[in-house]
Formats: sequence, structure tokens, C-alpha cells
Amino acid sequence: MLNNKTLSYYIETWGCQMNEEDSEKLSGMLKNIGCIRTEVKEQADIIIFNTCAVRENAELKVFGNLGALKKLKEERPDLIIALCGCMMQQKDMSETIIKKYPFVDIIFGTHNSYKFPEYLNRVRQEGKSVIEIFDKEEGIVEGIPVDRKSDIKAFVTIMYGCNNFCTYCVVPYVRGRERSRKPVEIIREIKSLVALGYKEITLLGQNVNSYGKGLEEDVDFAKLLRMVNEIEGLERIRFMTSHPKDLSLDVIYAIRDCEKICNQIHLPVQSGSSAILKKMNRSYDREQYLELVRTIKREIPDVALTTDIIVGFPGETEEDFEDTLNLVKEVEYDSAFTFIYSRRKYTPADKMEEQIDDKVKHDRFNRLIEVVNEISAKINKSYQDKVVKVLVEGKSKNDETKLMGRTTTGKLVNFVGPEDSIGNVIDVKITKALTFSLNGEAI
Repeated sequence: MLNNKTLSYYIETWGCQMNEEDSEKLSGMLKNIGCIRTEVKEQADIIIFNTCAVRENAELKVFGNLGALKKLKEERPDLIIALCGCMMQQKDMSETIIKKYPFVDIIFGTHNSYKFPEYLNRVRQEGKSVIEIFDKEEGIVEGIPVDRKSDIKAFVTIMYGCNNFCTYCVVPYVRGRERSRKPVEIIREIKSLVALGYKEITLLGQNVNSYGKGLEEDVDFAKLLRMVNEIEGLERIRFMTSHPKDLSLDVIYAIRDCEKICNQIHLPVQSGSSAILKKMNRSYDREQYLELVRTIKREIPDVALTTDIIVGFPGETEEDFEDTLNLVKEVEYDSAFTFIYSRRKYTPADKMEEQIDDKVKHDRFNRLIEVVNEISAKINKSYQDKVVKVLVEGKSKNDETKLMGRTTTGKLVNFVGPEDSIGNVIDVKITKALTFSLNGEAI
């Protein structure tokens, strides 16, 4: 509550899991000062857009949504509109926003989101816009309240930033350099979540395999995984995302040895061509990646592998693209996030010659999707009539008479079962395998 008025707020989030957790913290801070959340944008006293800068389409969505707010702001001058996230960290972006959309009240970046309640109070007290972007990352701020979407599974950030500077990516510029949270803080947060009844934790970082660098303690990601695995009451551990160049044998062994770590690894390849990987500055080639996959599958035979793939990177030839298709067929990913290359200002790839024609990009993208979906359907079919362990998350989004949850391999299962199983791990028999999900019944 501010100025004796209970304010309602609406948050819209674009981007990755890191952005989702940032929004959970914004919501937590607002609830902490007496505000209430609404899912109806037009009824909110505060509208927050948490933005993404990874692809152009995400930025266009922000601009489109901002334009639609102009009339609402005219009708309700007291409405507070705030923008934050990675997009705001880009050079000259705040100036562009204010010039095109002068009705925006608050603009802040990824490094100072913890100060949002202060900015909100200043706008309400002084009636002036607040624009504050920290150019560089500061120390890690602990103890921020979090309003989590689920009461069964939660994101826990273990590190921030990225040092890899892939030539297509803006993340190091908008999220800063790598910095790790102290393990004692991570363990404390997870234990508090388990005490509240949470069953699954996903450890987050732009590159979790780099965890530990810069810490006084001798703790790397493999050691952290084993520490988290010892927490009593925790059922499942997931993590993302992993850079292949840093996925060590120790991490693979930790996944193999620790019963709570899910047998699913998200391992972004981006391209199957060594030439393109070099242009992307990925620090591994095709054969090194495939050797890593062979090691993972040898040590964790029932592992599910997922990935990210970019189509149409500058200079990608048909032969390069065929290398990607062949790698996908060889690895056999359970699923893949596939993207058409999107030019990002201030990245090296934006200045590269041989930008690929949009028609060629879309043709290759469609061909890739066809292969990925065929493999996903084949892998899902192997679950037919099997009994799997499912953490029940709630009612199915497609059919409220059914429940939904996920296997340790990350498969979405919609099934018939008792509602009192929500929040528990139960046995489910798969009765029908679909391309993107599984159907089943509790047993």
C-alpha cells in the first residue's frame, strides 16, 4: 500500500526462465508493500512489461503492446507504466522508448530491478518519470521476496550473466559478466522452499556449468548439484542452461549418481556445422559436441536431450544446414527450440556479410521442424504402455477433467487420476503417445 491506496498491478513477461524469475521477484516486492496482482491489464493501476532482447520479434511485441496502452493512459492519467528487462539494457533503448512513448513512467534494467518499489514511490510522490539503467552489474542482492507462480516447483537462480560472447547474442551486454551466488544462500533458499512443500527445483543460470567462478569457496557446479541432492524432502532437481564447452565429466557423473537429479539435459548446439559454430564463437566443433553426447548417453543411458538450434546464421550454406539436419538425426533430441537467426544490433554477427535471404531461412526452418517433430514423435511412441513416474502439477490446460505433470525426462503427461495426487509423484501408465505430449491414466 502506498499513500493509503491499495494498488493493483499487472506483469507481462517475454523471454527466458531468468526473465520469468525476475517477474516473480517484481511481484514479490509489490505484494510485500501491499499491492495486489490482477490478470486483467485494463484494470491495473501499475502495468509492467518485463522485456527480452534476444530476438527482434520479442522487441516488436513490446512496441505493439506499448502503442496499445496510449489510449488507456489518456483515459487514466494515474496509470503507472513500467518497462524493465534485457531490452532496456540495450544502448539508446530508453531514449527511443521515451521519444516514441513519452507516457511511460518508469524504465529500469536488469541490474537494478530490486529498486523498483523505490522508483514506484518516487513516481507517485513526485509525479515525474524515473529512468535508471545501471551500465554495469553490481553485487548480488539477496533476500528479495518472490511471488512464485507454482507451489510445487520453483526456479532458483544460482548465477547471473555470461562470459561467452557468442557472436549472435546480446546476453553478455544486457545481463553482464558471470557472477555466482554463494552456495550457502542457494541451499538456504531451496531448504525454505522445501519447507513450504515445493517438490521440484530448477537451478537457473545463463551457463550453469560455469557456476563457482569467482567464489571464495571451492565449489563448482558438480559439487553444488551433489549438495542440493542431499536436501531432505526435495524430490527433483533440474537445471538450465548448459554450454557444451563447460559440461564436465564431473557434472555428468553427478547427474548419473544423484537420484534426485532428473535425467534430462538441455544442451544447446545452435548449429551442426563446425564452420558455423566457429563463426558463432561457440568454442567447440561438431565432433566435440557429438563426442560429448556419446559420453552422456554412455553414462546416463535413459537420458533425454533437448537443444537450441539457430537456422540461417550469416554465411550458412546448404551444406552447413545439411550438417545440422544430420546432427539432429544422429543425436535424436527429445525436443528442440528452433529459431530463425535474428539480427541484433551491436553484436558481431549483425555486421557479418552473407546475411541469409528470409525465404531461404524459412525454407530451412520448416525442413528442420519436420525432422525434429518426426524424432520427437518416435521417442514419445517408445513410452506407449509404459509406467512412468509423474510429478503431478495440477489440472490439464487442455481438459480440466484430467491432470497434468511431467516425467523425469521432461515429458508432459495429461492423464486421468485423483485430484489429491496434485503435488505428489505417482505412477502413470501411458495409453497414447502424441508428438508433443503423452496421455495416460494413474495406477
